[in-house]
Amino acid sequence: MSRYIRPRVPGACVFFTVNLVDRGADTLVRHVDVLRQAVAVTRAKRPFGIDAWVVLPDHMHCVWTLPEGDADYSGRMAAIKAQFTRDVRRSGFTPTLSPKNGYGANGGRVRRGGAYEERVGVNPDLRGEAPIWQKRFWEHHIRGDEDFAAHVRYCWINPVKHGLVGHPGEWPFSSWHRDADGDPGIL
Repeated sequence: MSRYIRPRVPGACVFFTVNLVDRGADTLVRHVDVLRQAVAVTRAKRPFGIDAWVVLPDHMHCVWTLPEGDADYSGRMAAIKAQFTRDVRRSGFTPTLSPKNGYGANGGRVRRGGAYEERVGVNPDLRGEAPIWQKRFWEHHIRGDEDFAAHVRYCWINPVKHGLVGHPGEWPFSSWHRDADGDPGIL
């Protein structure tokens, strides 16, 4: 098994893409208040700056700045995902195991490819529940002002890219409203 090693740069500014297992769900926007609370709880324990954030139905993008001397963005993201999962399950939400999101009828993970299906193992959740989040996330360390601006724009334009709205200001779950509202030159 490969071991992915993430860069560890104290005080870094980092862009993230985080996906749900069920890439057709609307879980994040349906439970956006639970997600906001998970972020607030995590930030209260382990602060970080939010430079940009957009929540779409089945994934989110964000740009964070870590505190000086602190490089643990991965732990923070894991804490947000875990808090959201606990709280949304407590509210009664239960994701389903389905072939659509890569799970066989018996709950085992199924890898598809070509003319074969392979049982990869049981659900990583020890309670036998379907996971909500994809196990990993994608991150990119920001490399300067232009890179920062490009990734903030990417967050804001993403709902337009996915055909959810015609303009970033029309999407309610975006930091665009905090930072760019009324500034047509920002995009």
